[in-house]
Amino acid sequence: MSLYKGYTEEIEERKGQGLHPKPIEDADLLNEIIDQIKDTNHSDREDSLKFFIYNTLPGTTSAAGAKSKFLKEIILGTSVVEEISTAFAFELLSHMKGGPSIEVLLDLALGDDAAIAEHAAKVLKTQVFLYDADTDRLEAAYKSGNAIAKEIIESYAQAEFFTKLPEVDEEIEIVTFIAGEGDISTDLLSPGADAHSRSDRELHGQSIFEHDKQMQSDLKALKEQHPDKRVMLIAEKGTMGVGSSRMSGVNNVALWTGIQASPYVPFINIAPIIAGTNGISPIFLTTVGVTGGIGIDLKNWVKKKDADGNNVVDADGEAVLEEAYSVATGTVLTINTKTKKLYNGDQELIDISSSLTPQKVEFIKAGGSYAVVFGKKLQTFAAKVLGIEAPVVYAPSKEITKEGQGLTAVEKIFNKNAVGTTPGATLHAGSDVRVEVNIVGSQDTTGLMTSQELEAMAATTISPIVDGAYQSGCHTASVWDKKAQVNIPKLMKFMNDFGLITGRDPKGVYHAMTDVIHKVLNDITVDDWAVIIGGDSHTRMSKGVAFGADSGTVALALATGEASMPIPESVKVTFKGEMKPYMDFRDVVHATQAQMLSQYDGENVFQGRVIEVHIGTLTSDQAFTFTDWTAEMKAKASICISEDETLIESLEIAKGRIQIMIEKGMDNEQQVLQGLIDIADKRIKEIKSGEKPAIQPDADAKYYAEVVVDLDIVGEPMIADPDVNNIDVSKRYTHDTIRPLSYYGGEKKVDLGFVGSCMVHKGDMKILAQMLKNIEQQQGKVEFQAPLVVAPPTYNIVDELKEEGDWEVLQKYSGFEFDDDAPKNDARTKYENILYLERPGCNLCMGNQEKAEPGDTVMATSTRLFKGRVVKDGEDKKGESLLSSTPVVVLSTILGRTPKMDEYEAAVQGIDLTKFKPSTKQLVR
Repeated sequence: MSLYKGYTEEIEERKGQGLHPKPIEDADLLNEIIDQIKDTNHSDREDSLKFFIYNTLPGTTSAAGAKSKFLKEIILGTSVVEEISTAFAFELLSHMKGGPSIEVLLDLALGDDAAIAEHAAKVLKTQVFLYDADTDRLEAAYKSGNAIAKEIIESYAQAEFFTKLPEVDEEIEIVTFIAGEGDISTDLLSPGADAHSRSDRELHGQSIFEHDKQMQSDLKALKEQHPDKRVMLIAEKGTMGVGSSRMSGVNNVALWTGIQASPYVPFINIAPIIAGTNGISPIFLTTVGVTGGIGIDLKNWVKKKDADGNNVVDADGEAVLEEAYSVATGTVLTINTKTKKLYNGDQELIDISSSLTPQKVEFIKAGGSYAVVFGKKLQTFAAKVLGIEAPVVYAPSKEITKEGQGLTAVEKIFNKNAVGTTPGATLHAGSDVRVEVNIVGSQDTTGLMTSQELEAMAATTISPIVDGAYQSGCHTASVWDKKAQVNIPKLMKFMNDFGLITGRDPKGVYHAMTDVIHKVLNDITVDDWAVIIGGDSHTRMSKGVAFGADSGTVALALATGEASMPIPESVKVTFKGEMKPYMDFRDVVHATQAQMLSQYDGENVFQGRVIEVHIGTLTSDQAFTFTDWTAEMKAKASICISEDETLIESLEIAKGRIQIMIEKGMDNEQQVLQGLIDIADKRIKEIKSGEKPAIQPDADAKYYAEVVVDLDIVGEPMIADPDVNNIDVSKRYTHDTIRPLSYYGGEKKVDLGFVGSCMVHKGDMKILAQMLKNIEQQQGKVEFQAPLVVAPPTYNIVDELKEEGDWEVLQKYSGFEFDDDAPKNDARTKYENILYLERPGCNLCMGNQEKAEPGDTVMATSTRLFKGRVVKDGEDKKGESLLSSTPVVVLSTILGRTPKMDEYEAAVQGIDLTKFKPSTKQLVR
């Protein structure tokens, strides 16, 4: 059967789903289509023309190569297509965004036909996605006296590809649509269970609002009522886009409410407008910038004040909110991009300057941040070739220097890694900075989109300035179903070819590694001065500073080795007192959030800022439990301040794990993993010699806030509760409700327990084994009253547990153990009251494959308590995911309920829990 026939059959199948033909990325298929176009009598010629013109993916897809080649033939006259004139062929090339289209345009511009060369030059002047091979050709032609090359380079030096774009509209009329009340997670916009379809943008678009057809219908109706306005999607009384960093969430919003990026590329929309009463999650806001969208902090609900200016509180001591202005669905508002204000008619509602900074307006004008990043790079190249100073076209980087003020740790890292700033300048928080990126991570459910982004920006190999990059397979580790079998090998091959270390070997030489990406990145980060970018909100390393990012920002970091962002403000967290011997460090993590909210009258001072935690004495594995949780604190990032000796110990552990990866055969031709060991050795030497101690802030650094966590008052395990029945909908499913174990009185039924995700480390697995032995000794046997699902984060941990005898203990009590030779092909829907030893990976925390049974109450070590993530609602009961320490989870499943304090203390007696003792040293320079 021909590829075209197979494609038409697929089209018929998609019609049954209400879908259009899938965009073409394969050259073999497109070449068949081109042959049918050339045959003027072919019965499918008309459809073939439409597919060729309107349904072929651009960039570096093989189909883009075939399309570019055929357009070149048309322009040169070697092929004649009546429907595609020379001018139209050039127009199509102009929409193909780099790669083979640039190669063709350069061939034509530097060719012998003057008229064609002039036309090609006109198109090239609008393009920004040029790489070294392209600019090298231009430079060589210029130096050999080619007038067209000179004309193009002069245009690039003036950044005419940007300056000649239309200005942003002064007024943007919008109509509001409330997507939900309270925090809106990206699961609502792009459900985890639909991760497999993210690269099929039209199909994935059907999942928005978790497939709520009524909401989708209401949104369509609103658009039809207001065809001349843009829709603004709103999180009422909450933050928009909390949780995972999903480009697919923004893609879905843009697909439903945005603007088509090109008439010749289907289902790629840009410029969505989103808002939240409490703004936008930092990661999600970055993603909006990628698409040239607008994110607005509405502040439309404020704390009610009494006559004396004090907060009015309810019976629970919570601040009462009152509406400052309405954004009810259907409200027509106006964004003024000049005054930077939001209006209802003539009434000014709020200043939105932070949404319309000069840099963000440039993203809007250019259709997204990529074009600005590549444009700046191209202008710099051209000016250098011409030997001139690049004219100031883009808004200058914002450089804030505060004389006499010391630097926080994040300010120090940004100053070290900054590029393009004023020589000798010392930059403080608020400065806009381009920084070199040291480590990049791509995970498997967003990786397919990252690969598409790399193709779209015509990137073919990883930037040489990146120290190391990793592609994981952790989010699809639980179930090796047909979707994973199709998607994951394709992803691994692309990323391996691109230059990443991959969890799966496309050649099948080494054993498939489904290790949790954050754990791998934590190990391969071997410099506390590093900048890390990862395709997940939990990219929060305990060395360096790490930022969770959307798939597009990850692609940009891989392709250019850079990221652009403001230097965030920091909040300093220190500790005093002493941990109770029966407490676990996870309890300290939860207590930090609770005490912060208490100290600042309910204001989350962590939101959008860097948490600088003076951890001191915990190695990176254990400290990661804190940094990982900072994503749920809504922080932008976190930094651990360690003692020198602790950092050295952490680096030695990292070296050992990287060496294991090398021995398994995971290193590539560039010997990236060996290079990381060399970096670690160099760093250890610097610390030991005193040449460059562990990073610490200056003593006179300034912070947005300082939080002191009192360990003496953390007297019992702490649990993050989604509070699913709170009468105030806006307070459900946040991570801010932290309750002591005694709150539940030993009476709350627990239907399932989960020990796993990135929040646990080897110590947690050992605690589990020791608890099971304790309980057997105390009760004569171990009997589970609720299922316990255990997913170690990495294979290294499993190997170490086997060597130390703990895995044998877990096997003894388990009723199921994963088998890599026969992985599960179907997601589990029912659970028995046994211990499940699952394959390393994300498992229940991701929610895209395995889930608890609907309506279950889950006690988990994971990070996700959002509605529907780990557990869906049942017909008679809401699903809820409570988050706690490993000991609490284990005991809850053995009892089938939350334990009482005396039961808990007995169960952990003699067990070496994750201890923490605050550093006695002053961790400043």
